Amino acid sequence: MVVYSFYIFDRHTECIYTRRWTPRPGSSSGKSMRPQSGSSITSNGENVPTTRKALSKEDDAKLIFGLVFSLRNMVQKLGGEDDSFLSYRTGEYKLHYYETPTRIKFVMLTDTKQNNLRVALHQIWVNLYVEYVVKNPLSPVEHPGGIGVANELFERGLDSFVTTVFPS
Repeated sequence: MVVYSFYIFDRHTECIYTRRWTPRPGSSSGKSMRPQSGSSITSNGENVPTTRKALSKEDDAKLIFGLVFSLRNMVQKLGGEDDSFLSYRTGEYKLHYYETPTRIKFVMLTDTKQNNLRVALHQIWVNLYVEYVVKNPLSPVEHPGGIGVANELFERGLDSFVTTVFPS
């Protein structure tokens, strides 16, 4: 299974950590049988992509958070307070979501075949984030202005966890 990216958002909606392992689907230069979004098909069946500017990391994180925020609110309004948003799937990727009691949000984008990763995201929170970020006396409690998690042990542990749990 393939993990595309991972995000952590604090309780103030700031993206405090982002990591990409592989490019998103559709961003590779290989030919695809299916037209990409933002492209058009000519009368002879050729796929003609329109030029689209790549998003910056900040814009990408804002879009991910906005999507999660909207879906989470929709699930709560339709299902009640007891229902929670766990994941959703598109034709290109699957988004997995976990929120801690302190309102830290963990989001992981994987391929579509991946099962629900709520347990894996919980393990990342307990075994990596709490151990290497929260318990670190040099780590800030709040992350004003999006100053993120800059902890080498956390990053190494996350890389090790992802390569162990999700071998390519």
